[in-house]
Amino acid sequence: MPAYISRPRTSFGAHKISTDEIADDIRSHHHDHPRLNAILRVIGNCGVRTRYFARPLDSPTVSGVSDVGERARTTFDDALDLAEQAAGAALAEGGLGPGDIDAIITTHSTGWAVPNLDIQLMNRLRLRPTTRRTALTTLACAGGTQALIRATDHVAARPSDTVLVVAAEAISGVYQHSDTTIQSMIYKALFGDSAAAAIVTAQPLGPGMAIEDSFEYVLPDSVDRYSGRVAPDGFHFDSTREALTAADDVLPALVAWLDTRRTDFPVVHPGSTRIITDTAAALGLSADAARHSTDTLADEGNLGAPSVLRVLERTHQEPPAAGTRGTMVAYGPGFTTAALHGHWHA
Repeated sequence: MPAYISRPRTSFGAHKISTDEIADDIRSHHHDHPRLNAILRVIGNCGVRTRYFARPLDSPTVSGVSDVGERARTTFDDALDLAEQAAGAALAEGGLGPGDIDAIITTHSTGWAVPNLDIQLMNRLRLRPTTRRTALTTLACAGGTQALIRATDHVAARPSDTVLVVAAEAISGVYQHSDTTIQSMIYKALFGDSAAAAIVTAQPLGPGMAIEDSFEYVLPDSVDRYSGRVAPDGFHFDSTREALTAADDVLPALVAWLDTRRTDFPVVHPGSTRIITDTAAALGLSADAARHSTDTLADEGNLGAPSVLRVLERTHQEPPAAGTRGTMVAYGPGFTTAALHGHWHA
């Protein structure tokens, strides 16, 4: 039996930041960087025109000098606010109230808090005290797809349950001027803040993607390709040169899992232009077929865990024909891949 994903709803940070503003900020803080011109050229070509931050660019927890404590508190609070907005919209989209939710699955990697996002949202949304919870906290960009995998597993075991999936990230919290490699400079321009939510059920609440199978893969000996780091000045996101080929290195395993199953529409994590186009090509599709991923990257940036839900939300604006086959793919630190395959239910 397939699991059905309702139309996701996404909320964004309140401050729209252009790539030109990011470039000006880097130019101001790193005017003597020996590779400044190369950095500005690369971020100008990273595929992102605008992104949304929960705080202004010059705030202490973005381009400022807040310590790890303030960044942790602020980043989590911002992610929680965005998550509450997205979850409320997803409930309304499905015509549901708080009492209708049997389980909540949350994912986030920015900020730190105990109790976590799941408990905080239960209180804010007034979910039933008996609501089952799964809190995923270190999956980063793969988190949205991974949360949907856990949700499909849940409804397979409990077909009468209604599962709320919420992904939230305030990735502006890793905007660090102490990180001066070209890769770190790219991340300043690549990431945006958002939350996204959807309902997963064994019976459809409306048109959308129906999930029939899932795939999880950890690339051997790849833990250093993408990684997070905590320092006195806050959170940092690091990567190695091998990170550039990480997605390509796992695509053969993804294609082998799909076997002869075709993909008519893709939902690809917008990690970068290369990740989108290479994944689409491996699925036998053109770059235009992945335009919802490319448009998300251009307009809102790499959103981390909420990204695939946002791409799926855009897919609803130009819905595929009933019965067409779709594949959702996301990549994360580890180096991990999470994927779903199914069809469009109309």
